[in-house]
Amino acid sequence: MTQRHEIHAAALVTALVVGSMALLVLGLQPILLGELLEAKKVSLEGLGLVAMAEIVALGLGALLGDLALPLAHLRLATAVAAAATAALNLGTLYAMGDAGFAACRAAAGLAEGVLVWGATAVIVRSASPDRIAGIFFVLQTVAQAVVGLALAHVVIPAHGWAGAFTLLASLLVVPVLLAPALPRNLQPLSTPSTGVFAWSWEKAMPLITVFLQLSALGALWAYIEPLGIEVGFSGTAVQTLIAACLGIQVVGGLCGSVLVRSLDAPRALLVGSALLCGVAIGIFYTGVGVTPMFAALCGLFAFIWLFITPFQMRFAFSADTSGRVASLIPAAQIFGIACGPLIASAFVQGEQAHAVPVVSAAFGAAAVLTLCLRFVAQRQLRFDQRLER
Repeated sequence: MTQRHEIHAAALVTALVVGSMALLVLGLQPILLGELLEAKKVSLEGLGLVAMAEIVALGLGALLGDLALPLAHLRLATAVAAAATAALNLGTLYAMGDAGFAACRAAAGLAEGVLVWGATAVIVRSASPDRIAGIFFVLQTVAQAVVGLALAHVVIPAHGWAGAFTLLASLLVVPVLLAPALPRNLQPLSTPSTGVFAWSWEKAMPLITVFLQLSALGALWAYIEPLGIEVGFSGTAVQTLIAACLGIQVVGGLCGSVLVRSLDAPRALLVGSALLCGVAIGIFYTGVGVTPMFAALCGLFAFIWLFITPFQMRFAFSADTSGRVASLIPAAQIFGIACGPLIASAFVQGEQAHAVPVVSAAFGAAAVLTLCLRFVAQRQLRFDQRLER
């Protein structure tokens, strides 16, 4: 089993706040990218590239932190990464073109990934990592919703896209100040009784499932603003809808955290994947002017997003009790959120993003198939075991 360490409540809360500041961009990307698109700083074709660059780099930063950064330097790494992220948010004001914005945001993503690594290192060593993970996603989404509303109704109307990135830079001062409150001495995760961690299909399954689910979510989320405008929303109305969806995510995360010990994780993830596929198909067939239907589908989409996250962590621990697979769940989530917009961008034509929901539905269907294969494999294993008796 994973080693559990005494982590003081203040240190755990600090880690959750630091991680939430690092992941603000995941919830705010539709607003930020929409403003860059409207200001003609990036093209619609380049939108997926910019989204992908930052989020892939964020995943790499989290993965490299897990592989290379010593736990003894957690506090220093957090402070340096937060300061670097703030500086790069300000540097974004001087970027030019699709490539320039992609490069600047990729550098910011690497620093944000280090912050996520620090938060994850604390979470997986807590007494109830699945529930703490659910709380983490709720907290980060509350932060995203509050900042999203501030951007849509205060900052962007007064200062435009530049004001949005300036606000993000100022918020990253918080992790710099909180870094000394993080745990000083985290211990390495336990190893199996053989002393060797070996990958298998069963251990890889949670990561594959999470990657596909977040690819489905990321594809739609990155293009919610242009899709909403196509249906008939104004720019401000879409931004308000995005902030409202972040609030609905909070409800979903709370429900998932409460039910994570009561429901079977793989089955909950299977139902969630099927619903994601259905929501994407529904958005594809939503006609111009049918804004209430679009808003309702976005709300269901948002609820599912955070509802399934505690089950993803629990699925990982059921496949590998050491916690090593669970520690990679955030990286799988981030790579999925990056891959979805990248693949979707290949289907964008000119100013039209109507094909994006089809890409999202395909990823959702792939997640359903992956989980179905797991159930078939388990049933075959039980059948073989009965024959052996």
